[in-house]
Amino acid sequence: MSDETTIIEHAIMERLDHVIDPELGRSVTQLGMIANVTVIPTSGGASQNATGGISSPMLTGGTPRTGDATRNDSDAAASNDDAADRDATRSDDASRNNVDDATRNDFGDATGSDAGDATGSDAGDGCDGARRAYDVVVDVELTVPGCPLSEQIAAQIEQAVTSYPYARLTPHINVGTMADEKLHALVNDLKAARRENPFNKPGIKTRVFAIASGKGGVGKSSISANLAATFAALGYDTAAIDADIYGFSLPRLFGVHSQPTNLNGMLMPVTSWGVKLMSIGMFAGSDRAILWRGPRLQRSLEQFLADVWWGDPDVLILDLAPGTGDMAISVAQALPNAELVVVTTPQPSASDIAVRSGLVALQVPMHVRGVVENMSYFEHGGERLEIFGAGGGARVSEQLSRALGHDVPLLAQLPLDPRIREIGETEGRPAVLNEDGTLRDDDFGDTFVRLARTLIDADPAPASDDAR
Repeated sequence: MSDETTIIEHAIMERLDHVIDPELGRSVTQLGMIANVTVIPTSGGASQNATGGISSPMLTGGTPRTGDATRNDSDAAASNDDAADRDATRSDDASRNNVDDATRNDFGDATGSDAGDATGSDAGDGCDGARRAYDVVVDVELTVPGCPLSEQIAAQIEQAVTSYPYARLTPHINVGTMADEKLHALVNDLKAARRENPFNKPGIKTRVFAIASGKGGVGKSSISANLAATFAALGYDTAAIDADIYGFSLPRLFGVHSQPTNLNGMLMPVTSWGVKLMSIGMFAGSDRAILWRGPRLQRSLEQFLADVWWGDPDVLILDLAPGTGDMAISVAQALPNAELVVVTTPQPSASDIAVRSGLVALQVPMHVRGVVENMSYFEHGGERLEIFGAGGGARVSEQLSRALGHDVPLLAQLPLDPRIREIGETEGRPAVLNEDGTLRDDDFGDTFVRLARTLIDADPAPASDDAR
């Protein structure tokens, strides 16, 4: 293998360190998914034979290993086929060609900012300033056969290869599947870091927002879905758990019809509209009744937290069951850093009960962050009609503020709009998003953006603030 191909291979491996598996949240090199990288000069580059390569580091760390195959090291000048690429010549090539090779030691001591910035005629620059051409073969081993993210991962790898600036690289991606032994070792490595609930550890960065209501039918799940989608669209790594075991609805609102991938006993959340999701509805089906009681409910939440590979999300949204039952208590025990957002509608029959869901914080370690009033008004002919009355959200805010001894603000008032239901339930898309996944540029979208930013910008309160 020539010095040029070695430098290029190392540079590509460094770039692949930044290609992240969307499900596992680690780079493809850390996960051992890159089995081999081989750089082969084409007719426009130096004439060399054989195939070598550089293997990925082991999961436990280590340095790349150079392949045993050899190449002839003849560094022939670029052929006339490269004449068309003269336009790509950088203005500083002339000065770079005059740099003495003595200014460089080994690959790691290249004078540029990384391996690809080696000076002189190294790493792909021909003596006439034209970039040499190479084929780059990357052997990828996916964790599961037929991985639905294979095209996305391959596209990221191609982008990483073609981003190398000092040679013309043509990527060739060979996709395979990990051997059982290698996959078993990988899963054990991942599980070792997640033997317990990852969201209940000191110093955890994830903000946990539990969306609660006193009764059903107030739009709590719709708000959970749209809030999660808003966080994701704003660039936050977002996860959502459908903790409403009996009345799960997040799969429908996100258009999810598939089951999570089971990776040797570790579940991969389903990602939709940028949000990593987990719901019992993905396993039970939409037409099945769930008849579980206390201990099993608690175990289901524990499994969703500890047996699912969430990565390190910035935000976790919990769609709670209505009322103050077993799941609310389990959430408080498993996630003492959770911040409660109480959802109500304007009429007293809903707001009075909503207060009770917030008063749970007097008995369990959970901080009440604020109140959201849904179905506050209906837009008709430029006029806002208060179909369900007015003031419910403000009443809940005032009563909880007095009872808990700190300000529990009214965070948002959302409209009654049939399109919200139609888009979510019929199209499987949170209504706050456009078809291309961007946020709506209207009052509805702006309201959710303000809500998300208000929540994330607030200082996390100690879990014991409200509990007496």
